[in-house]
Amino acid sequence: MGRDEPAARGWWAPAAGWLAGTLVQLQQPALASEAQRALLAAAAAVVLMLAWRCRRPGWRHAGLALAAAALAFAATDWRAARRLDERLAPPLAGAELVLTGVVVRLPAVHAGGVRFVVDTESATTPDGRPVGVPPRIVLGWYADGDARPPLPQVGERWRWGVKLKPPHGVLNPHGFDAELAWFLQGVGATGSVRGSPPPQRLAVDAAAPLERWRQRVRDAIFRQVADPAAAGVLAALAIGDQAAIDREDWDVFRLTGVAHLMSISGLHVTMFAWLAGALLGRLWRHSGRGLLVLPAPQAARWGGLACAAAYALAAGWGVPAQRTVGMLATVVVLRSLGRRWPLPAVLLAAALAVVMLDPWAPLQPGFWLSFVAVALLAVSEPAHTARPAAADDPRPWQRRWAALREAARGGLRTQAVATVGLAPLSMLFFQQLSAVGFAANLVAIPLVTLVVTPLALAGVLLPPLWSLAALLVDALRALLAAMAAWPGASWTAAAAPPWAVACGLLGGLLAVLPLPWRLRWLAVPLMLPLLAPPVPRPAEGRFELVAADVGQGSALLLRTARHLLVFDAGPRWGPEADAGSRVLVPLLRARGERRIDVLMLSHRDADHVGGAAALLAALPVGGLVGSLPDGHPLLGAVPHRRCTAGERWTWDGVDFEVLHPPAVMVIADAASNATSCVLRVRGAVASVLLPGDLPAAQELALVAAGAPLAAEVLVVPHHGSRSSSSDGFIDAVSPRVAVVQAGYLNRFGHPAPEVSARFVGRGIELVRSDACGAWTLAADGQAQCERERSRRYWHHRPSPS
Repeated sequence: MGRDEPAARGWWAPAAGWLAGTLVQLQQPALASEAQRALLAAAAAVVLMLAWRCRRPGWRHAGLALAAAALAFAATDWRAARRLDERLAPPLAGAELVLTGVVVRLPAVHAGGVRFVVDTESATTPDGRPVGVPPRIVLGWYADGDARPPLPQVGERWRWGVKLKPPHGVLNPHGFDAELAWFLQGVGATGSVRGSPPPQRLAVDAAAPLERWRQRVRDAIFRQVADPAAAGVLAALAIGDQAAIDREDWDVFRLTGVAHLMSISGLHVTMFAWLAGALLGRLWRHSGRGLLVLPAPQAARWGGLACAAAYALAAGWGVPAQRTVGMLATVVVLRSLGRRWPLPAVLLAAALAVVMLDPWAPLQPGFWLSFVAVALLAVSEPAHTARPAAADDPRPWQRRWAALREAARGGLRTQAVATVGLAPLSMLFFQQLSAVGFAANLVAIPLVTLVVTPLALAGVLLPPLWSLAALLVDALRALLAAMAAWPGASWTAAAAPPWAVACGLLGGLLAVLPLPWRLRWLAVPLMLPLLAPPVPRPAEGRFELVAADVGQGSALLLRTARHLLVFDAGPRWGPEADAGSRVLVPLLRARGERRIDVLMLSHRDADHVGGAAALLAALPVGGLVGSLPDGHPLLGAVPHRRCTAGERWTWDGVDFEVLHPPAVMVIADAASNATSCVLRVRGAVASVLLPGDLPAAQELALVAAGAPLAAEVLVVPHHGSRSSSSDGFIDAVSPRVAVVQAGYLNRFGHPAPEVSARFVGRGIELVRSDACGAWTLAADGQAQCERERSRRYWHHRPSPS
């Protein structure tokens, strides 16, 4: 343990308590009040004084841990309250303002426009009245027809006409939490640039000198490297611009398990610190006076840390880089003080340093992957055994060969431990495991870390080196693309229940510990529930409905005992983003869905079919049913038929009936709403009506024809538009719940106030996806909003109005 074993002084108790208190606070649905925080801090002070006077070590440690946990909870809660106070005031949501600010982050350019971060300086209403806005916002400047907006440069001061809203994203089970991402970045509002008043550039190079340098490097990389895909990877490795990597490349990197290498990760920062430290240590040993001031090992450690911090700053000082620098600084300080702490104490100290700097770091998978990887490599270290005598052979070539073999053996072991030991965490966080990741990382880790990244950094001084690095990147991309195309390249599974997660984590630990093989084999049955968790399905005659939160659009999943129907596929937000890839595919995989039996697209509007191509590419689809016009790009990929009134079928005791459009109705590009498919589903417990964007005229025609419209759940036609949801139609359906799928503060004003009033006036529960998130109707008839089920204090709470 060494002479400075920390457990003898009991510091570990308050450190563990601080971590525990922080973790508890991160799970809270709402923040405490100022009075509650003050009371908690006072109670912690009392417990701390009592523990300090206690002479029993066990009670003292428990008291110190409890006091630290209470203080950590109060401190994190206070910091969160200060950050939430900087959000846009509710009265300004949707208001048009004139904003003056400075671009402080690299703009993210895409085919539809550009998004960038702005530090605000002032804001007024159009008539010149000053208003208060958050200090940091994210703006989108989108193309107006064929005219692309100008590209703002980092450090420029602009004046724009903008429309702002609080940070609000879609919220679905097991989906990406955009509101958490904005909260972590300190973003208090999002918005878009308007055409009036005309945007005006006020100054250049007004601020952010480091970010301006990063943009110059990025632009220089793209000028030097002809292939934009390779240039994007080099920009990500050199300056941390992950947005420069193509979406297709990201998909390949994830499938092959090397995505962690293509950003400024802890591995890159640590390796850079190690290489810089080794070089500085060698140079320091040749400096006579320097050795009198500081020993070479100390100079190497502190020099490596300084270089790592500089690299992290040049890469944008992202959260993973901050976390790694904090961990390295903790280790360097301990070693410099002569402390010989055991690994658990070092990891605890590093985690404490990271969490005190950034209490929300544990919300990110990288936090756990980093610490668990180091811990696994340490506990799996086998006992030292004597090496072959060849290692002591006086012949230089023999010594080098033995060292090379030892390095290769260590590299293989390290990769095997990381692959097996981190597999449970990968399944927990991503519901995906790369089957080719071990082989892909054996090639990618040394190539990217030891060759491509150093070349990308050296290219700042010698730009031709970027061309050489691009050749290596292209070769690696080709290899990884080939590996991603292998059958079974990745394994996906449903989100596992807590008991399966616990078994999987225990199995991963057993697999890498230096234990007898008869015990290691227990890892196989322990990990199976995590790799293939049980997936509950509705009973015969029942169904489950999920109205996904896709913003301004429509997408619903309807699951029976053995079949899945997807009704509409949500909008397409841009050339590289749509509801299919961003929402529906992750949601379906997390639910354990391997196949879509029927994909029904109500009509051709982009907010209903924008994600269909991604669904067709990601999952097998048994058939496409809809009212798409002839020649539509989605036709031909899978068997297709038109939805026609009178069509009926039964799945697992659940009845399906198409009520509209009639067979004689012509389907054309114009007036597509009128041809919307209307589907009624009736089970033993509940029934639902899905009308697409059906206008009022067709609604009343169905009522007049005596169509069987009655249903307990109605998905409100056309997102609550004034042109739908007529009184006669609502009375004929007579629903218990009406679900509106509409975007927050959407430009159409959906749902219209008078439409909402029709439902509320009849005593019908009105559920809005902008306030509810995804809405789930379980097989037993119980319903739940995702914003209530997974509520955390950083989530936006839209006003009921």
